[in-house]
Amino acid sequence: MPPLRIHNENENLTHFLTITIIEWIDVFTKPQYFQIIIDSLKYCRENKGLLLYEFVIMTNHLHLIASAKEEYKLSQIISDFKKHTTREILKELEKDNRRYILNLIKNSFAKKKDYQNQIWQRDNYPELITSEKFLLQKTNYAYGNPVKKGCVAKPEDWLYSSARNRILNDNSIIELDSPWK
Repeated sequence: MPPLRIHNENENLTHFLTITIIEWIDVFTKPQYFQIIIDSLKYCRENKGLLLYEFVIMTNHLHLIASAKEEYKLSQIISDFKKHTTREILKELEKDNRRYILNLIKNSFAKKKDYQNQIWQRDNYPELITSEKFLLQKTNYAYGNPVKKGCVAKPEDWLYSSARNRILNDNSIIELDSPWK
């Protein structure tokens, strides 16, 4: 089955994306792994036309509510993000000597044929944000992930979530764009 994709006519519209590690492997278990994702999102915002409205990074996936500036394509930004973070995560796994995880990744049946270094699932499960109500629903879903998983009691307590930006006005991790133009 081909991966779910952002349709060409919707490249610059706002989407809810779910980007998942193959086999749902818990890779993001130390601050340096989260930092790879944060740094890459910052780079994409500053240099690749990413408009980032909401995010949450969990141990094996992340949710983004994002779009692309007019002269950019969201699908290309996400592709570049995944390529870069794959290289950086693999380097960090090697440095940490996390052989078990490296072996799981190497031998995953979920990888695309002939891909040696695939960390992310191919699908991003893009859902077009079509209303303010749907945006709020997806935002609450993302914010609720760390609470539901038992990591924190309140969404704003999770360091790697835009809930901190919106609820605590804490932009220390990453700046966000406004979904209300």
